[in-house]
Amino acid sequence: MTSDVTLFAPVKLGVYELPNRIVMAPMTRLRSDGTVPWSLNATYYAQRATAGLIVTECTMVSPLSLGYMNCPGIYSPEQVKGWQLVTDAVHQAGGRVFLQLWHSGRVSHPSLLNGELPVAPSAIAATGDLHTPIGKVAMEPPRALETHEIPQIVGQFRQGAENAKAAGFDGVELHGAFGYLIDQFLQDVSNQRTDEYGGSIANRTRFLLDVVGAIVDVWGGNYVGIKLSPSNTFYGMGDSDPEATFGYVIKALNQFGLAYIHLMEPNETDLQKTVLNPVTSRFRPLFQGAVITNGGYDRHKGNIALARGDADLVSFGQLFIANPDLPTRLEHNAPLNKPDPKTFYGQGKEGAEKGYTDYACLKAS
Repeated sequence: MTSDVTLFAPVKLGVYELPNRIVMAPMTRLRSDGTVPWSLNATYYAQRATAGLIVTECTMVSPLSLGYMNCPGIYSPEQVKGWQLVTDAVHQAGGRVFLQLWHSGRVSHPSLLNGELPVAPSAIAATGDLHTPIGKVAMEPPRALETHEIPQIVGQFRQGAENAKAAGFDGVELHGAFGYLIDQFLQDVSNQRTDEYGGSIANRTRFLLDVVGAIVDVWGGNYVGIKLSPSNTFYGMGDSDPEATFGYVIKALNQFGLAYIHLMEPNETDLQKTVLNPVTSRFRPLFQGAVITNGGYDRHKGNIALARGDADLVSFGQLFIANPDLPTRLEHNAPLNKPDPKTFYGQGKEGAEKGYTDYACLKAS
């Protein structure tokens, strides 16, 4: 089935009527003041407020969820005040913004955690290196969470959701993708537990559903989304039957009446290892709410996905980095600025403007 829906058509998402179907994807930029958002972060997001929806970069729900230096949190009063600068600026510019709640799990290192081991479902190290205060290091085996500790982590997500509301956000997105803690529980390559949080697909999904339930208790389902990456292999992720695992997950999420699920298509590295391609069109029939798709889309590909009914909205990452006015450029099929990968990730406040807030908008004719 095809339709005449395009990126530029309005859409209802949860309780909101959005002016277009162009979502600014969550992107790690590492330009916080330590873990506290500041005025330049507000400028960056406000510049992109013509997106139908902005989803912020991954945001820590606790000190132990830190995975990258200069990544923001949402667990302290100072962080809430910093995020209020962002939400005020986006709202003044006419935009909508959701906060992405995140726990890195095993994707961390003791040097980022005051000497503590990262926590995860099982004591299995992620693959890859991290930039830390002591330099670039390989990730070490994490500490497996004790069963009694898991409700404490759920409580941290609940508190993060409450703090996001206090900071003035329009809703929240749970980061359940890309090999971080939620994803680590879901996939059996990283979850080899033998308690009620491991083994069967239902058990491996339990932590996710506990967290979603806690967040929905705070916000209501219409204000909550979740990001999933069924084909992701980054950080050594994988599952023996990803279609069955994520099919179960997505159907189980229907009970919460969520505003959306945000599904990631495989990147070039994933394509060499996964059998799940494409993702969005495969899982779309299982979900009763709105679907956002992400993964290498441009104007043409985004419009095709919408016309086919594969998704309701399309999120853009790198194109939004380099084009603050991306919806305008896409609508008029105008030339696009090219993003500079060398400036994707910052080092806190030092030189933060470069590659962040200094990309030009189209000149008014």
